[in-house]
Amino acid sequence: MSVETITTISPATNTPVVTRPGVTDEELSRLPEIGQAAFRSFSQSTTLEQRQQIVARALDVFAKKQDVLAREITEQMGRPIAYTGKEIATAIKRGQVLIKTSNSVLGEEGIVQGVPEDGFRRFIKRQPVGVVLIIFPWNYPYLTLVNSLIPAILAGNAVIIKPSPQTPTIVEQVAAAFTEAGLPKNVIQYFHSGSLVQLETIVRSPLVNHICFTGSVAGGLAVQKAASDRIVNVGLELGGKDPAYVREDVDLAWAAEEIVDGAIFNSGQSCCSIERVYVHSSIYDSFIEEVKKVLSNYRVGDPLDEKTHIGPVISKRAKETVLAHIEDAIKKGAKDETPANATFENFPPNGNYVKPTLLTGVTHEMTVMTEETFGPLIPVMKVNSDEEAIKLMNDSEFGLTASVWTKDMSTAEKLIEKVEAGTVFVNRCDFPSPDLAWTGWKNSGRGVTLSRFGFEQFVKLKSYHLKDYPK
Repeated sequence: MSVETITTISPATNTPVVTRPGVTDEELSRLPEIGQAAFRSFSQSTTLEQRQQIVARALDVFAKKQDVLAREITEQMGRPIAYTGKEIATAIKRGQVLIKTSNSVLGEEGIVQGVPEDGFRRFIKRQPVGVVLIIFPWNYPYLTLVNSLIPAILAGNAVIIKPSPQTPTIVEQVAAAFTEAGLPKNVIQYFHSGSLVQLETIVRSPLVNHICFTGSVAGGLAVQKAASDRIVNVGLELGGKDPAYVREDVDLAWAAEEIVDGAIFNSGQSCCSIERVYVHSSIYDSFIEEVKKVLSNYRVGDPLDEKTHIGPVISKRAKETVLAHIEDAIKKGAKDETPANATFENFPPNGNYVKPTLLTGVTHEMTVMTEETFGPLIPVMKVNSDEEAIKLMNDSEFGLTASVWTKDMSTAEKLIEKVEAGTVFVNRCDFPSPDLAWTGWKNSGRGVTLSRFGFEQFVKLKSYHLKDYPK
C-alpha cells in the first residue's frame, strides 16, 4: 500500500512549502494501543506537581524558539510575520494560567467532600479519562492546540494529535518541546493524514476515550457522526458569525479602529472575528467614514514583510468563498465602500489575496450576514434601536462571541444579558481570556476549554464511600 504524501501549499505563493508522509493504516491502528500503555504509566507514576513542571519546561522551550516557530506559521498559513510571534507569546501565557488553574481542579482543592457523618468518609475525586484525540486547525495552531493539550497532560492523560495538513510542523515542534521537557515517551503521539476514512477510523477506536475537535461546523458534524456509535464524549469548538453593535454614544474614531482590527486581523480567519456590524442610525454615516480612514492605512502584502498588516487567505477555495459573499451582497443592494489603497489593488503575484472590504447597506437577506465568511470583510448594517440590534445579533445559527460598544456600561450589561453567545464583550472583541470559559452556543460548539471548567472534559468523576470497619 502506497503512503499518502501530505503537501502544504503556501497561501502567499500557491507553491509547495512542506511535505510529510501520511500515516499507514497499520501505523494508525497501533496509536491508541500505544497511547493506552503510555497513559497507564504516566497517570500512575506522576504527580500533578511533576506534570506542572513538565508543562512549564515545555513552555520555556517555546519561548526560546519563538522566532523559528513564528516564521513557520507565517510560511505555512500566511499570517504576517509582524504578528505570529505574538501567538507564541500568548500560547505561553495561556499555558501558564492553565498550570496555576489546575491546582483548584486537579489538586487537593479539587476534591469534593461529602456530608460529614461519624464513621464515614465520602468524597469525589477527578481521574484522567485516558487517551485523548486532539484534532486542531491551522488558523491559530498553537493557541487552539494548547487549549486542549495542556489541560489533558496536566490531568494525566495521553494524547494523540492530528494537525491540519496546512500547518504540519506545529505538532512536531510541540512534541519535541515536551520531549525536551521530560514528558515520557508516547504520552504525546501524532500523525499526518488528509484522509477522512483514517480520521473516522481513529475516532471509532474503542481505545480513544475522548475527542477534541476545533474547526468548521461541517468538520465537527463529521467527527460527531463518526463517534455516534460509541459511548464517548466529543468536544467541539466550531465556527462563528460574531456580531458587534455600536451604540450612538461611542467615540467613533476609537470604535472604528477597534472594530476594523477585530474584523480583519489574521485576514478575518478567526472563529471569533467580528463578521457583522450593527451601527445606530444616528451615527451610521459618520462611523462609515471613520472605518474608511482606518482601512486606508492598512497594508496588504507579502506576509514575510514586516510592514504587512494583512496577508493572504488560506486557499484559493477560501478566496472564492469571500468573493462570492461580496458578489451576493452587491447583487442584493449592498455597496462596496472600501477606500482607495494601492496595496488593495496591487497584490503580490500568485497568492490568495483579498482586499479588506467594507460593505454598507447589507441586510440579513445576504449571505455575508448569515454564513461564516472567514475572510477580511466588514459588513455594516444600520439599526434604529438597541432592541433591533439585539434581535439581529441573535438572528443566527451561531453563538460564539458578541460585542457591544458604548460608554453606558450599565445599559451594556443589560444588553449583553440578552445576547445568545458563549462569550459577550463590552468595548472589546476577538479575545479568548484564559480565565474564562471558552464555549460556543448553538452551532458554534459543545463543551468548554480554558478556565477551571476547561479541565472537566479531560477528567471523569470517581466517588469514594468509605465506612469504618465495625469495632
